[in-house]
Amino acid sequence: MSIIKDDDQGALTKSDLIARLAAKNPHLTTKDMGRVVDTIFDAIANAMARGDRVEIRDFGTFSVRQREPRQGRNPRTGEAVAVVAKAIPFYKMGKKIRRQINGQGNE
Repeated sequence: MSIIKDDDQGALTKSDLIARLAAKNPHLTTKDMGRVVDTIFDAIANAMARGDRVEIRDFGTFSVRQREPRQGRNPRTGEAVAVVAKAIPFYKMGKKIRRQINGQGNE
């Protein structure tokens, strides 16, 4: 059951997502649905902040990858710059979404 119509174009914003979910669930207010969406996003972000992996079956996996420190260059001056180590969020889409994007249906 998709909340996105086939004729939709452009970006799906958080407020669009909340509005569409609220329309599909008339027993919940838009404010309540906003809390649900915020709770889900917070849970994913908190798990990633702890270094945990978050797997949502058929949707994808969120994880954190570590980037090692390295020597970079200032593009304007060409001067060498030390780039510190950092953690970056990473998302790997699930097979179901990959198939939808590639036009292979909902197998």
